[in-house]
Amino acid sequence: MATTTSTPGPKTNRIGLAVIDYKGGRTTLCAGCGHNAISERIIDAMFEMGVPPERVAKLSGIGCSSKSPAYFMGRSHSFNAVHGRMPSVATGAMLANRNLLALGVSGDGDTASIGVGQFVHLMRRNLPIIYIIEDNGVYGLTKGQFSATADLGSKLKTGVINDLPPIDTCAMAITLGATFVGRSFSGDKKQLHSMMKAAIAHRGTVMLDIVSPCVTFNDHEGSTKSYKYMKDHDEPLQEISFVPAFEEIDVEYDPGTSIEVTMHDGSKLRLRKLEEDYDPTDRIKAITRLHEAHEKGEALTGVFYVNTKAPNFIEMLNMTDEPLATLPESVIRPGREVLEQVMEELR
Repeated sequence: MATTTSTPGPKTNRIGLAVIDYKGGRTTLCAGCGHNAISERIIDAMFEMGVPPERVAKLSGIGCSSKSPAYFMGRSHSFNAVHGRMPSVATGAMLANRNLLALGVSGDGDTASIGVGQFVHLMRRNLPIIYIIEDNGVYGLTKGQFSATADLGSKLKTGVINDLPPIDTCAMAITLGATFVGRSFSGDKKQLHSMMKAAIAHRGTVMLDIVSPCVTFNDHEGSTKSYKYMKDHDEPLQEISFVPAFEEIDVEYDPGTSIEVTMHDGSKLRLRKLEEDYDPTDRIKAITRLHEAHEKGEALTGVFYVNTKAPNFIEMLNMTDEPLATLPESVIRPGREVLEQVMEELR
């Protein structure tokens, strides 16, 4: 008598989806591009957190980084905006439907040059959004010129030396009012993965500056955003672990060496300090430590600042619990008597 063996199906998450349900199209970026590693971490984090893909709105501007949303979560909403104008589109989307999880992907040029004005106002509003800067220090689509985040003294493949100081998007975001700010390296899978999961649990503006080497134009000797430079100069602030609210929270660190932050959904972000005096809830300390790292030439990574108590933009506007996009016409359209009253008041 013949026997049959059943092949186990793919591993599923807490909402019954497999990893393949979070994948997108095949990447057209250069082989080895750090942006692809970031896309992989987004896929892993969304899968593990059990986020329905249809709840996510992917938004981007223009540039190599802004092509990335095509390569993950193909079932999600997506909007590729004009160069530097993604924040406006993201704001409109979130005001229309507060139940969405907004994920903005930008680049150092898209954010810190043409889009810097929009970036400033997005940070100060604390809109619920995960804003990722895929930072390689150059304009990859236009042959590798320096961007505004390129470090002073860094060198292009052509031998040109940068003589302008960089914009530190993390220091800027903290100063302006973002409530979760961190920096990571696309080659640090463990750190970036934990930060991404914590970002999903946060209900406010998450700004992650992720150094993502451009293998074509900015991965050579003299670049401060190359794989080698980051591996040689990476100075992590802490070891990061994250325990989702739906898992048993039983991880412990030695007393006096860690800090725990409770996220909006009850999840726990645990930061095991490598610097004993660093507190990520201290805004002034965060800015000071970034400036100190800059003076020392350190490529500082980790969670710099977290604030889970500040109201987000939607709460400040006192909007209805029901998303505006789903309100019936009978609620959002004034009746004839209301219009007549308005016209009477304008006379």
